[in-house]
Amino acid sequence: MNPEREVTLYPAFLKLVGRPVLLVGGGRVAAGKLRGLLDAGAQVTVVAPRIGKDMHWEGVRIVLRPFEPADLDGCWFVVAAGTPEVNREVAEAAHARRLFVNAVDDPGAASAYLGGVVRKGGVTVAVSTEGRAPALAGLLREALEKLLPEDLAEWIASAERLRVRWREDGVPVEARRPLLLRALHELYSARGQA
Repeated sequence: MNPEREVTLYPAFLKLVGRPVLLVGGGRVAAGKLRGLLDAGAQVTVVAPRIGKDMHWEGVRIVLRPFEPADLDGCWFVVAAGTPEVNREVAEAAHARRLFVNAVDDPGAASAYLGGVVRKGGVTVAVSTEGRAPALAGLLREALEKLLPEDLAEWIASAERLRVRWREDGVPVEARRPLLLRALHELYSARGQA
């Protein structure tokens, strides 16, 4: 790879249902990350010397002590929400095990960045500033949330039905977007909103 070439992030959405995830830290920032991990169905273990009261959720395993590299054994993903020193220690141990780690507010120690996320009507949109400006990602998330139509669930239902038919009919993937755009336009035309 050319060392002068700027590298971009590869965006992805993780399926964490039933998978072990480690969350290092027990404060307010860690509590904010915990909710998202639980919503994703992850089996979360929290490791920290002290845990805030908002960290106690059903199914969350809590270990009251400092982080140890062996805490990463068997994990699929790691979120480090401790002090910068602890986050770097977690990142080094995760790197040695080839695990992606989100080191909160420490882009240099992170190999995964969590973006501002909008979930509406079955659609998930994530915005990232590649760890450089999380507050800006949050502002962009809020703006996108206001721009997305309220009836996105109907868009999803229509797209799902059409996808089945297009697959059966052998419609090439590259031809599907214009067909979907036409179908969505017809959805609004039928309501007199076009």
